[in-house]
Amino acid sequence: MPIRLLTPEVSSQIAAGEVVERPASVVKELTENSLDAGAKNISISIADAGRTLIEAADDGHGIPSGELELAAARHATSKLVQSDDLFHIRTLGFRGEALASIGSVSQMTLTSRVVSAQEGARLKVDGGVAGKVEKVGAPVGTVVRVENLFYNVPARLKFLKTDVTERRAIDTLVTRYALAYPNVRFKVTDGKQVTLQTAGDGDRRAILAALYGVDVAKQMLEVMASEEGLTLTGYISPVSLTRSNRKEITFFINGRWVQEISLNSALLQAYHTLLMVGRYPLTALFLEMAPEDVDVNVHPTKAEVRFRAQDKIFSFVQRSVRKALLAYTPIPAVSPQLWGSRSVPSEPRTVGIDWSIGHDEVSTMDDEPVMESDRPSSTVNGQSSFSAGVPLLRLIGQIGATYLVAEGPDGLYLIDQHAAHERVLFEKLMAQHENKSIPSQALLAPEIVTLPPQSSKVLTEQLPFLNHFGFEVEEFGTNTFQVRAMPVLFAGGSPAMALKALVEDFEEDESPLQAEVEARLAARVCKRLAVKGGQALTSEEQRSLLNDLENCQSPRTCPHGRPTMIHLTVDMLERQFGRRGAR
Repeated sequence: MPIRLLTPEVSSQIAAGEVVERPASVVKELTENSLDAGAKNISISIADAGRTLIEAADDGHGIPSGELELAAARHATSKLVQSDDLFHIRTLGFRGEALASIGSVSQMTLTSRVVSAQEGARLKVDGGVAGKVEKVGAPVGTVVRVENLFYNVPARLKFLKTDVTERRAIDTLVTRYALAYPNVRFKVTDGKQVTLQTAGDGDRRAILAALYGVDVAKQMLEVMASEEGLTLTGYISPVSLTRSNRKEITFFINGRWVQEISLNSALLQAYHTLLMVGRYPLTALFLEMAPEDVDVNVHPTKAEVRFRAQDKIFSFVQRSVRKALLAYTPIPAVSPQLWGSRSVPSEPRTVGIDWSIGHDEVSTMDDEPVMESDRPSSTVNGQSSFSAGVPLLRLIGQIGATYLVAEGPDGLYLIDQHAAHERVLFEKLMAQHENKSIPSQALLAPEIVTLPPQSSKVLTEQLPFLNHFGFEVEEFGTNTFQVRAMPVLFAGGSPAMALKALVEDFEEDESPLQAEVEARLAARVCKRLAVKGGQALTSEEQRSLLNDLENCQSPRTCPHGRPTMIHLTVDMLERQFGRRGAR
């Protein structure tokens, strides 16, 4: 084929592919333009997850009517004059491609008015073709209305994610900018529902409360550090408040949200030895530095940056976060009493779970071995519990408030109490589900749970599942839910933990449950409400857990596939002690 120049329409659509990847990309570009315009109020409305409508209205300084057509043209911007300005960028947008790219893949309408004008102006752009500027009545500021995104690029429209995923991306983006600009009032409307609204009073902790709930906002630790032209402010979570993924780690550099691996690494290094493997903190950190020390002109989305002195910034972030962590949560000294004898409490502590539900009580003295004849003769699908996966075990005790030690006829068993209880709860819940008899217990006082906007939408779609499994949950305002009842099986558990379990992504491999949506969600709830590692159990609770595990159909793994026990055979022990020669 001969070489030819691309038409302006095709070249614009190709360029748009670098800037506008999904509806959230449109929201990002429009939000950044509003912030650059000095807006104090930004209102965003979407419909059909942004496919049919995205409208961003602000009260910034506006665009003069004579420049409105130029604003929608490629490579037109008011933020750069010469190439040297690229190394001193203080604005969020600067390439002059955002509005042109959006207009080339949608039906876009620009309406704007400056303070000095008596009337506003309107320009319509259809698939990259601009119409004539019209005079209209309008308030000071700019309104950008984007309709039918990707209508002329059906291949891009085809590869968009589900509505839930696309809405979540938009909510996540706007919440980040709401945290970065607490003096700006943000409002996001999805159809007729307001999903996010901030006061714009400069209180970041109040915004955290609106996003994650009051309890989480109270726990967040403030970071304030300055050193050699670098300033780090924001909030980090204590070691007791974590997530199973990195999605809640947020960094802003000079007011710009970025995704920089070195910053994430510095943050996690600050938490080194303080968090369990696979757990990550919640953070909203804002780094300020000289614009010439950071290059934001690396990627069309402007999310990746390059530092002039990366090692210096890495060290600064790591030390600042670590200092804040140790200031609020000092490392406790090891007490010699931990290794000595301790008095046993007069009353055993409960763990918040009724162990007796679904299991017959077995009364056995601690100093007497449990014989097979002493066990209840239970069957699972017509088979004895012995053949269901593990033999009958004699409880020995608990190690590290995390593992149970038991003796079997063929050796020693170390049992992870959290994974084991997770399996027990899961099989009991699924058995009640199959029998359509899940007993529910009303709470004495309904519990109110507030979730981030992106999570509340996910939970709303899963409310039928919750109500089917014995929960009674209803919407109670914007991003807020009211729990009125829970399954009897989870009596004493935290309703908030159950709800949050359904909207969090998990680190475990859930492939054994991928084909069963209800089973996968049930496993997530059971994981959150199961007894935790590090939680001391009484002898009765240990024995009850062990008995329940023996009666499970799949006692050797938790629902996510993680092992519940380690088996050390007698032969292995004899080899370790040299009774049968070398290993």
